Amino acid sequence: MKIAILSDIHDNVWNLAAALQSLQSVDLMICCGDLCSPFIVSQMAKSFHGPIHIVFGNNDGDLFRITQQAQGYAHVNLHGAFFQGEFAGLRFAANHYVDISHALVAGSDFDVICYGHNHTYHIETIGNSLIINPGALMGYNPIIGKDIPATFVVYDTDSNSVASYQVAPPARGSGVAGQVISYPV
Repeated sequence: MKIAILSDIHDNVWNLAAALQSLQSVDLMICCGDLCSPFIVSQMAKSFHGPIHIVFGNNDGDLFRITQQAQGYAHVNLHGAFFQGEFAGLRFAANHYVDISHALVAGSDFDVICYGHNHTYHIETIGNSLIINPGALMGYNPIIGKDIPATFVVYDTDSNSVASYQVAPPARGSGVAGQVISYPV
């Protein structure tokens, strides 16, 4: 099973469009928060037809309308601040924050723990848990005030491997989505 993991979209519809276009062979998606606007839910739901699991971040401003949008799509599942589930025999957890993710490791209850928030791509194994921060699909880090690679990952449960991807931006003013390329780890 292939699972797309993305986070921190922050209304970047262009990077999201490119990512979604490349995810047609993926089985399901986990989004670790900071969609920002309700229309992002519709964009994801219309372009990705597998199950979508979303947790809220600290910049999801209109939770009421995000929830309304999600209710219009049977394959979109909102989980509030925390998600746990089992896919292909592996126990998954997703939230938005790094400190919560690292606290989850201590319990050893999850095989894969996903988070976002700090706009920093990071993958590591701690104990028996694979920790995944797919980076910011937005392509900007407000903490350092700089553009960063717009990244997301696809986790393969069969091979227990993570493939990392970057959205290369299109030419300014072109009105088209960027191109997805492999992201060096």
